[in-house]
Amino acid sequence: QVQLVEDGGGLVQPGGSLRLSCAASGRILNIKAMGWYRQAPGKQRELVATITSGGSPNYTDSVKGRFTISGDNARNTVYLQMNSLKPEDTAVYYCNADLKSSWGRPYYEYWGQGTQVTVSS
Repeated sequence: QVQLVEDGGGLVQPGGSLRLSCAASGRILNIKAMGWYRQAPGKQRELVATITSGGSPNYTDSVKGRFTISGDNARNTVYLQMNSLKPEDTAVYYCNADLKSSWGRPYYEYWGQGTQVTVSS
């Protein structure tokens, strides 16, 4: 079975930095893309950044120039380097993977349990 495990969340002051990681494990045949979404209380989950297995990144406008997504295909791992953090970045950050687990199954989206990021003085 496929699992996504996030790590790296925590409490940081405005202007600080955090680095999130997400490792996919289990039966994995191929990963099309991985990414990060976030959700604050009372708000809908929103896209933060995605990256394809070929290394093509995509960012939402609010984090461009501050966040950098990267991946390690050999370890089925994606990272999110977050710099110049703002209070409005406070949310639970969720890892997402679009992957095929075996020859007999289609591509399917998997989600991690989330990691809390809090930006506050």
